[in-house]
Amino acid sequence: MGILSQLIFIPLLGMIVVMFIPKQNKWAIRWGATFFSAVPCVQSLWLLWDYYYSFSGSHLMSYVEGPFSWVPSLNAQYYLGVDGISVPMLALTGLLSLISVVASFNIENRVKEYFAFFLLLEAGMMGVFASLDFFLFYVFWEIMLVPMYFLIGIWGGPRKEYAAIKFFLYTLFGSIFMLVAILILYFTSEPHTLNILEHVQNGSMLPYTVQMVCFIFFFIAFAIKVPVWPFHTWLPDAHVEAPTAVSVILAAVLLKMGTYAMLRISWPMFPAALRDCAIYVAWLGLIGIIYGALVSMAQKDLKKLVAYSSVSHMGFCMLALAAYPSEQAIAGCMYQMVSHGLLTGAMFLLVGVLYDRAHTREIAAFGGLGSKIPVYTAIMVFFAMGSLGLPGMSGFISEFMIFVGSFGVLDQKWIVGASVVGVLLGAAYLLRMVQRMFLGPFDEAKWGFLTEINVREILTVAPLMILTLWVGIYPKPLNVLMNATLQNLISLMTR
Repeated sequence: MGILSQLIFIPLLGMIVVMFIPKQNKWAIRWGATFFSAVPCVQSLWLLWDYYYSFSGSHLMSYVEGPFSWVPSLNAQYYLGVDGISVPMLALTGLLSLISVVASFNIENRVKEYFAFFLLLEAGMMGVFASLDFFLFYVFWEIMLVPMYFLIGIWGGPRKEYAAIKFFLYTLFGSIFMLVAILILYFTSEPHTLNILEHVQNGSMLPYTVQMVCFIFFFIAFAIKVPVWPFHTWLPDAHVEAPTAVSVILAAVLLKMGTYAMLRISWPMFPAALRDCAIYVAWLGLIGIIYGALVSMAQKDLKKLVAYSSVSHMGFCMLALAAYPSEQAIAGCMYQMVSHGLLTGAMFLLVGVLYDRAHTREIAAFGGLGSKIPVYTAIMVFFAMGSLGLPGMSGFISEFMIFVGSFGVLDQKWIVGASVVGVLLGAAYLLRMVQRMFLGPFDEAKWGFLTEINVREILTVAPLMILTLWVGIYPKPLNVLMNATLQNLISLMTR
C-alpha cells in the first residue's frame, strides 16, 4: 500500500479500532484517536519534505497509485497522485487533524462516537486532495458530509440541529451540480472515462457550450464550499454551533477544498469558459472581501467575527483565481489557503479556550483580560496581527502577492484597488476586538476565576505560530514546492 492510500486508510482503521474500545474507557479512546491521527500527520509532513527535495522541479503527478480498475462497468478507477498544490494541502490536513483531536480531549459526551466520526472526516479530507478519478473524488467529497453533519448536530451549540441540516443541504445542493457536470464529461468523452487528468488535457477541445455549462456547474459546487458570496450563509451558523475542533477543521481545511478543486479541475479544464467568466469571479471575490469584513465589524459574538472574517479572507483567493494568467496571483492564492488555515484554525482554537472557561463568547462581556491571562492575550494578539496582514507573518505575504499579481493582469484594475479596503476593514474589526477584550479595566468580581491557557492548549497553537512566522519570513520553500505545478496549470488555463 502506497503512502497516499495509507493517509486515507489509517484514519479509517483508527475509526474501526475506536469503535471497538469500551465507551467507559475514555482515556483509551482519546489516545487511540490521537495515535491514528498522529501517524498520517507524520506521514503527510514527510511527504511534504520528500516532495520538496525529490519532485518540486516537476509538474507531473508523484507517488502515483493506479489507475486500478474499481467499477469496470463505469470505467471508474482507484487512482491517486499528488503534485505541488495537493502536497501542502495534505500536510495542512494532517497537522490540523492531529491538533483538533488533541483539542477535543475535553469532550465528555459520547466520546467514542465523536472521535470515530472525526477520524472518518480526516480520511475523507485526505481522499479529496489525493484523488485523480472523478468517481473517487466525488465519493470522498460526499463522505465528509456525514461525519461533519453528526459532529455539528450532536456536539454543537443550542441551534446545532438547524446548523447541521443547513450545512448538509447547502453542500448537497452543490454536489448535485458537480455530479451533473461529471456525467456530462463522462458521456462526452470517447471512450467514456472519469480520469481527471485526461479530462484536463482534453477539456479545451470540448464545444464552447459544454465547457460553459460544466464550468458553471462545477463553480456552483465549489463556490458553496469556499464559500463565495452569496453561497456563504451556511458558514456562520455551522461555525458558531460547531464544537471548537470541528470549527477548526471546517475553516482550515474544508473551505480550502473549494479553491483547491477549482485549481485542480475547472480552471485548467475549461479555458474558453474561464476567459469569459473570470471577471465575474473577480466581482464575487470583491463583494466577499468587503461584505465579509463589514459584517465582521458588526459582530458581538467572537466566534461569529472569526467566521465572517473567513468569508472576507477567502474572497482574496477568488480575486487571485480571476487573475489566472498571473503566476504570482495564483501562487498568492495558494499562500492564502495555507495562511488562512493556520491563522483561522488557531483563532478558533483560542476562542474555544476562552469559552471553556467563561461560557460566553460575547466580546462586550470582557475587558482588561490582558492583566489576568497575559499568555493567552499575547497568543491571541499574535494571530490577530497575522490575520490583519502584519508584515513578517503569513497573512501579509499572501495578500501582497495577490494584489501585485492581480493588478498586473485584471483589466478592471479598480477591483484590486477596492479590494485593498478589505485589509483596512480587517485591521479595524480585529484591533477593535483586541481593544475591547484585552485592554482597559479588568472586572475582578466577574472574571476573577479565569485561569491561564494550559500546556495542552499551548501545544495545539504553538505549531501554528511557528508556521505562521516561517511562511511570513521565509516563503521561498513553499514557492519552490508549488512553482512547477503552477506554471503547468497556468499554461493549461491559457490554451
